Amino acid sequence: MKTNESKYKLVVNYVIENIKERKYKKGDWIPSINEFRKMYNLSRDTVFAGISELKTRGIINSTPGVGYYVASLRIPTQNNIFLLFNEFNEFKEDIYNSLINALGKNDSVDLFFHNYNRKVFEALINDANGKYTTYIIMPGKFQGIDPLLQTITGKVLLLDHFHPELKGKYSSVAQNFAKDTYEALNFGLKHIKKYKRIFMVQSEEKEPYERYDGLVRFAKEHGFEHKYLNSVKNRKIRPGDLFILVNDRDLIDVLNLADREKFTPGKEYGIISYNDTILKEILMGGITTLTTDFKQMGKTMASLINKKSIETIENPWKLNIRKSL
Repeated sequence: MKTNESKYKLVVNYVIENIKERKYKKGDWIPSINEFRKMYNLSRDTVFAGISELKTRGIINSTPGVGYYVASLRIPTQNNIFLLFNEFNEFKEDIYNSLINALGKNDSVDLFFHNYNRKVFEALINDANGKYTTYIIMPGKFQGIDPLLQTITGKVLLLDHFHPELKGKYSSVAQNFAKDTYEALNFGLKHIKKYKRIFMVQSEEKEPYERYDGLVRFAKEHGFEHKYLNSVKNRKIRPGDLFILVNDRDLIDVLNLADREKFTPGKEYGIISYNDTILKEILMGGITTLTTDFKQMGKTMASLINKKSIETIENPWKLNIRKSL
């Protein structure tokens, strides 16, 4: 008979929490199968599944005909992790690999993708609810998700996109897109001063608009013209233009348009591209990039999993200044 995984964890968590809170000492008896059944309104098979996991992990043992008792006060670290990404690309691969490498040897991870589909996002979470100890969720721009998150049985952590309304409710490792953009532009100000107009080019709805908020703040403080563009297609590039580009397709479009005018990046016009890659280090002599440290993001997330406190951590940014600026 298939047991209800979301319910058998009630038995496992009951014993573990009582040990952590020092309510149980080594040798203490835990509730019987029938007592657990009444406590949580569970079937015998479901309770036995929880008892079996506790015995397998060496936390409890049994005396035939008497019952089950606490065999060890040491709780082996074993996180069963639901990891929900918005999509998989080379940057998410960096997060994933650094997270996996930083986890404990007994931890396990199941990876899922919602691909910016709200229905898929909700369905995956609802289906996983109760089946994992830990839920690491990359919600992207989805708003109003707190009621869904509150239904989750297990620890919830948020990744990558900063949601101010959720601060203090769930631990998170995120990019503060507005703040990062503003600070990075100030860091590169001496290179940016030679330009007159700054364009934020962001062609996809999934991308955070907060980046432009950071540009607006910077431009107003330093007297730059600024504009938000969905595309650069059919646009004439003028000397003094600086383009901040999110998507690599837009980067190629700008390079092609500038080539028609015989303009060189870093001279007649400038480029800052989000998210660093090896190709950008050499393309056109080097493309300036504003990037977060994706590997650090994975490591930091791993460090939060076993912490009881709620922490909001902003992932560090870096402006790699190259010839395009």
